[in-house]
Amino acid sequence: MISVEGLTVEFGGAALFSDVSFVINPSDRIALMGKNGAGKSTLLKILSGKREATRGRVSAPKEATIAYLPQHLMTEDGRTVFEEAAQAFASIHNMEKEIEELNEQLSTRTDYESDEYMQLIERVSTLSEKFYTIEEINYDESIEKTLLGLGFSREDFGRQTSEFSGGWRMRIELGKLLLQDPDVLLLDEPTNHLDIESIQWLEEFLIQSGKAVVVISHDRKFVDNITTRTIEVTMGRIYDYKVNYSQYLQLREERREQQLKAYEEQKKFIAETTDFIERFKGTYSKTLQVQSRVKMLEKLQIIEVDEIDNSAIRLRFPPAPRSGNYPVIMDNVGKSYDDNVIFKGANLVIERGDKLAFVGKNGAGKSTLVKSIMGEIDHDGELKLGHNIKIGYFAQNQASLLNDELTVFQTIDDVAVGEIRNRIKDLLGAFMFGGEESTKKVKVLSGGERTRLALLKLLLEPVNLLILDEPTNHLDLKTKDVLKQALIKFDGTLILVSHDRDFLDGLVDKIYEFGNQKIREHLGGIYEFLQNKKIESLKELEK
Repeated sequence: MISVEGLTVEFGGAALFSDVSFVINPSDRIALMGKNGAGKSTLLKILSGKREATRGRVSAPKEATIAYLPQHLMTEDGRTVFEEAAQAFASIHNMEKEIEELNEQLSTRTDYESDEYMQLIERVSTLSEKFYTIEEINYDESIEKTLLGLGFSREDFGRQTSEFSGGWRMRIELGKLLLQDPDVLLLDEPTNHLDIESIQWLEEFLIQSGKAVVVISHDRKFVDNITTRTIEVTMGRIYDYKVNYSQYLQLREERREQQLKAYEEQKKFIAETTDFIERFKGTYSKTLQVQSRVKMLEKLQIIEVDEIDNSAIRLRFPPAPRSGNYPVIMDNVGKSYDDNVIFKGANLVIERGDKLAFVGKNGAGKSTLVKSIMGEIDHDGELKLGHNIKIGYFAQNQASLLNDELTVFQTIDDVAVGEIRNRIKDLLGAFMFGGEESTKKVKVLSGGERTRLALLKLLLEPVNLLILDEPTNHLDLKTKDVLKQALIKFDGTLILVSHDRDFLDGLVDKIYEFGNQKIREHLGGIYEFLQNKKIESLKELEK
C-alpha cells in the first residue's frame, strides 16, 4: 500500500531519524508511538505528502487515496456544517460534471477524425470508467450518519461552521475524511476534541471500515482498542511490533533488558581488550595480537541502549487544607441561554474527599456547571460552597493565562512552596521541561507545552477542591501517568471533566452524566458506567 524506504529527516545538520524503512499494508491499524519530539508528527506529514524528507522516498499506488488529519487546522468559513461535510464528495461531483460537459462537447462537435476529438473520447472513457466503479451511495444519509456519530445534533446541520469552536470544527474535518472512504487514514491526535461516546463511535468505525489507519494518540484505551501494530520512533530509528500498545510495552521492556545485557557484555569486552593493548603494546612478540585487537575495536559497532523516560517521578500535592464536610451543595440548579436550556433541576451534594467525573456529549453543560461552581457565570437555583473551600481550577483556556515574559523555571518558582522547591528541576523534567527547556520564555512555547506548564503550576498550590476541565488533551502517556498517580493520592475533593477513559479508570468512583438537559448520578467507576450505558441503550431500542 505505502512503502517507506531509507527515510532520513535532518534539522540543522542533526538527524531527527535516519534510514527508516517500513511498509503500510491494506487493513493495517498502526499506532505511531514515541516521546514528544521524536518525530512522530513529522513522519505523518511526510506520509501524507505535506512535507519532504531530507533523503529517502515514500511510494504508494496512483489510485490510492490518503487522508490526513493534522493536530491543528486552518478552516474556512462560509458554509453550514452539512455543506462543509458534503465537500468530502466534491471530487466525485466534479468528475460527474466534467463527464457531462465532455459528452456535451462530443455530441455537438463534428471533427470526428481530429486528434482533439480522439483525446476527448479517451478522457471521457477514463473518467467514466473511474466514476462507475465508485459504489453508489446515498450521500445525504452518509453525511447525516457520520455527523451524528461525531456528536453533532440535527439542529447543528444548518448552522454556519463559524459558530463552532476549534474542537467542533476539527470534528467536521474528521467527518469529511471518513466520508471520503480513503485507503489510508493518517490521524494526529484525533480524540483530543471528542467526548467518550464519539470516541467509541470512531473506534467502531475504524475497526469495521477495514482500511489502513496510522494514528498518533495519547489516549491509551483508544490506541489499544483500534490498533494491531505499533511502530515506535526513538533515538532516530524505528522499531516495528505486530501487536497493540499494551503488548508493545511488554516487548519493549524485554528488548531493553536484552540491550542492557549486550551493552554490559560489550563494555566488559572493550575494557579487557583495551587493557590487553595497553599492557602489551611495547612487546615485540605480541605486536600482531595488539594490532589485531586495535583493528577489532575500530570496527566494533557500539551497542546503544534505548533512552528510557525517567520522568515518572512521584509528584505529590501539598496537603489539602481541611474543608467542610460538603464542599459543594446544589439545589435545583440550572442554566439557560434565552430559550436554549443547557441543563435544569440539578440537585447534587459533593462530599469531602469525593473524586468524581463529569461526562457526556460536548455542549451538554459540563464546563457550564464548572463555571457556575467557580462563580464565573450566573445560574438558576441555589449553589453553595462549603466552609474553608480553596479551589484549584484548570480551565480549557488555562494555558493562555500564563505570563508570556517569564521563563518556564520562573513560572514554577513563583508558586512552589516548602520542600517541593528543592525538586523544581525534577518536576520540570517530569513535565518535559528538563535542561535548556526550563530557560525558554513562555511566549515561545507551543500550545501543548503551555498546557503542561499551566497544569504543573496549578498542581503546586495548596487547595482542597481541584476542578480540572480536560487536563489531559496535550499530555503524553508518561506525563498523564504522573498526573494520575498524584491525583489518586490527593487528599482533597476532585472534580474532573474528561473524555479519557483510561485516565479516569481507577481515579474516580462517581460519575455525573450530562445529557437531555439533565444530570444523572452513577456510583462506581468509568467502565461500570459505560457497561451500564450499553445495557440502557439496548433497553431504549426495545422500547
